[in-house]
Amino acid sequence: MFVEEINPLLQCPTWFWAPATSRPGRTPRNPPCPRTRRLGFLWEWRLFPLDQRHPENHDRVQALVSQVGSGRLLSGLDRGLEGMCVNERRKISVPPHLAFGTVGAGSVIPPNAVLVYDVLLLDIWNKDDKVQIRTLYRPEDCIRAAVASDFVRYHYNGTLLTGDMFDSSYLRNATYDTYLGQGDLIEGMEEGLLGMCVGERRVVIVPPFLGYGENGSGSTVPPQATLVYEVLMVDVFNSKDNLTVTVKEVPESCSRRSKRGDFIRYHYNGTFQDGTPFDSSYQRNSTYNTYIGKGYVMKGMDQALQGLCIGEKRRIIIPPHLAYGESGVGDLIPSWTVLVFHIHVIDFHNPKDPVVIRTTLRPPDCPQTSEANDWLQYRYNCSLMDGTLLYSSDQFDSPSVTTLGMNAVISGLETGLSGMCVGEKREVVIPPHWAHGENGAAGVPGSAVLLFQLELVDLQKGVPDGFMFVWVEDSPEPLFPAMDLNGDKQVPLEEFSDFIELQSKEGKGRLRPGVDRDAVIKDMFYNQDSNRDHKITEEEIQLKDDTVPQRDEF
Repeated sequence: MFVEEINPLLQCPTWFWAPATSRPGRTPRNPPCPRTRRLGFLWEWRLFPLDQRHPENHDRVQALVSQVGSGRLLSGLDRGLEGMCVNERRKISVPPHLAFGTVGAGSVIPPNAVLVYDVLLLDIWNKDDKVQIRTLYRPEDCIRAAVASDFVRYHYNGTLLTGDMFDSSYLRNATYDTYLGQGDLIEGMEEGLLGMCVGERRVVIVPPFLGYGENGSGSTVPPQATLVYEVLMVDVFNSKDNLTVTVKEVPESCSRRSKRGDFIRYHYNGTFQDGTPFDSSYQRNSTYNTYIGKGYVMKGMDQALQGLCIGEKRRIIIPPHLAYGESGVGDLIPSWTVLVFHIHVIDFHNPKDPVVIRTTLRPPDCPQTSEANDWLQYRYNCSLMDGTLLYSSDQFDSPSVTTLGMNAVISGLETGLSGMCVGEKREVVIPPHWAHGENGAAGVPGSAVLLFQLELVDLQKGVPDGFMFVWVEDSPEPLFPAMDLNGDKQVPLEEFSDFIELQSKEGKGRLRPGVDRDAVIKDMFYNQDSNRDHKITEEEIQLKDDTVPQRDEF
């Protein structure tokens, strides 16, 4: 017997897998061949006459299947096949005494013929073989491993031992989705998928009797074929799974937690379990805003948004039956997909929430506090609840001013400024229905809860709406002689102005604060100067006193 290695393999594979970029017919690599078989099954070894021994003719000849060392082959061919590796090609010359001897074989093989075989070994396996599993990559963070009854989604490339691809989920651009342990897969693949984590890569080698056996599968998998799968686990979940919540960050102060009926604003990044992103509120530069517990978002997210603090960060894993289930979302989210959200709560409120006031500094000496009609000068910082500064009085040359009760500021700020002493500092949380509402304002997002840091700088007591001057004490009686400082029976504007300023200085009367004092006094004067002769007489004062009150200063 003479054996000639037509394509000698220094390194001879007993298994081969194709990467995701493999194509059918791609020339395989030759990793080490740790074993050859003296007794076992050969699957598809090819036999050619000498005039058809060119490789391009191999595909036109029916492959043969036989067992080495079982006596079913010519003893010379049996010996020649020993030690071969998959994809190895040999020319085996068998002398007559190890072939058909002096008898020959009918009209095909004459007596005393030397037989020459051109052999290409395509597969090799043994009845004692088991599923071989080789882990290529396993994530360090493996939350759970696949078990029987789990639903899995995975990608794969399927090749024969020769490296020829017979199927690939990548070419269909869709994962293979199935339950484990229900007999929906070939037995060897069921075993190969157990224990896999999301993101794990494996090579699973399945012997024929745990694959498609002697029948094969259509025109792609020949009978008695060993199968090699490169598998990437994309998703694992169980129909009994619930939410998985991991708290990443909690603020030091948490006055209350979100509950059913609250309106919440939050940012999120949404990914699949393998880390592939599918959506992000950050990319839109806008929070997601919704009511909690009213079915406006998927069931799992509705549950996950309850019980959080403002500013809290969490990772939430939502199984598909609590997300988009079998339907998925168009081309964005496949069916039966586990979703992973990293959320950051910006704020939440309830439509019944009041303005919340926390005093951070109050002077020990507080002779008077702010109330309606008072003129206030104050400093402030206005922020969102995540600390984003929106506005500040420090941006201007002087503190801000307002008159309480004049609706010059949002109603929540009116409440926050009421009852303050000069020098007092407060933190005031204003829900949107006491601020700018669902539409927001310039620089203020819709439905935003606002945080004001306030300091009252100055306070001037006010006068009722519609008045320019009021008496703090009883007015002089009679009034006109008190106004007529020089006793000439008439009071011009200058004398009237001196009188009013004196009453204000002595605390007996009060001008409307926060307006031009000279203009106010001038208006008061002309309200009394009925005949417009630029002086007030006692008759005009008396006339004014006898008329129906006009909501003026006297």
